[in-house]
Amino acid sequence: MFRVFFPSVLFYAQAAAHIGSAAYQARRGRLTNARLVQGSHALRRSLEAVGVRFEISGVEDADWTGGPYVFAANHMSALETQILPSILSSVAPCTFVVKSSLLRYPVFGPVLKGFDPIVVDRVDPRADLRQVLSEGGKRLAAGMSVIVFPQAHRTVAFDRKGFNTIGVRLARAAGVPIVPIALQTSAWSEGRWLQDIGWIVPKRPVRFAVGAPITIDADSRGAQEQVVEFIESRLSAWDDAASQSH
Repeated sequence: MFRVFFPSVLFYAQAAAHIGSAAYQARRGRLTNARLVQGSHALRRSLEAVGVRFEISGVEDADWTGGPYVFAANHMSALETQILPSILSSVAPCTFVVKSSLLRYPVFGPVLKGFDPIVVDRVDPRADLRQVLSEGGKRLAAGMSVIVFPQAHRTVAFDRKGFNTIGVRLARAAGVPIVPIALQTSAWSEGRWLQDIGWIVPKRPVRFAVGAPITIDADSRGAQEQVVEFIESRLSAWDDAASQSH
């Protein structure tokens, strides 16, 4: 318990200060994308300060001259929403596809609005798709890349059947490449009472693998398969490495 209690208390104390400052700026209309990225870097440093180790690959390996992009990632915890802007800051300014309920959070909601996100209700899939294609297309046309988590819920185990095609469909409609991201972020665990506030477990490494941009042709099924295979292969490799280390 002590191995997670003190890191969690220290991290959330620092996170509250960072997010509170961002919310203050948001209420006064001064929260720019650059400041949001700075906040993302600050939260990452706070996690590292309590012992969380980051392993990030792929960002320096690809040619990023063909943006903007649609980034499609598996969804495991609250950590990726906070940290991805800092990881992708050297590639392109980004926004998210988010659930409308997140915008109602007392402090985090105003901060998330600063990203000018694409908001869906997760009630009517067809309405959500129309919203993503319309609003996502506008963001991409303006040069803003879009991060989408094509799963209905956060899960530690990846299930390809639950990973829908909304990212590929947006990329195809907008005529931009799609980029797969595999992530393993269970160091930020799910809370018992508040989903986004759980224990911080430093012994669990945080991993992000960013793939190369995939150009989508007339057959978008091939692109979807490439995205899913990238995520599955990275998660499997990480799990194999973890089992061999024990």
